[in-house]
Amino acid sequence: MVRFGFITGWRTYSEVLPLQRLQVDLKNGFVRLEPGTTKNREGRVFPFTPELRILLEDRLEYTRRCERIQGRIIPWIFHRSGRPIRQMRRSWKTACKNAGLPGRLLHDLRRSAVRNLECAGVSRSVAMKLTGHKTESVYRRYAIVSESDPREAAAKLAAVTVER
Repeated sequence: MVRFGFITGWRTYSEVLPLQRLQVDLKNGFVRLEPGTTKNREGRVFPFTPELRILLEDRLEYTRRCERIQGRIIPWIFHRSGRPIRQMRRSWKTACKNAGLPGRLLHDLRRSAVRNLECAGVSRSVAMKLTGHKTESVYRRYAIVSESDPREAAAKLAAVTVER
């Protein structure tokens, strides 16, 4: 679930945790949120990256194993042995502490996804569609600039200047 949020930038509690198998299209390679189920009420599609495909295939296989053992259908992609995940604040806090990153927020995954899209050169309008940001002003708050970004920009500028 954390990796999915890191890749897609989708909202954890309202979009990722309720995600169900019928929203995953393995054949065509995308996962979708239906209109009316998102904060801005608009539907959304996120095409698979290779990592996202593997992650979803693994989750679907895990779900199938749980279904065979329990003898029931489990609709969710992310669950704890067939039970929906309602909260994960304690688990998140413990994981961050164990990783030596106390104080991180689950919502930081959304910021990371926006940053990754920016670094990958994805146009802002497309990135906003993928992550579900309706306004550019809110999106810009998520597009965090790291300390190394200005240095990289200067190096790129210098390379262009030298070529002329």
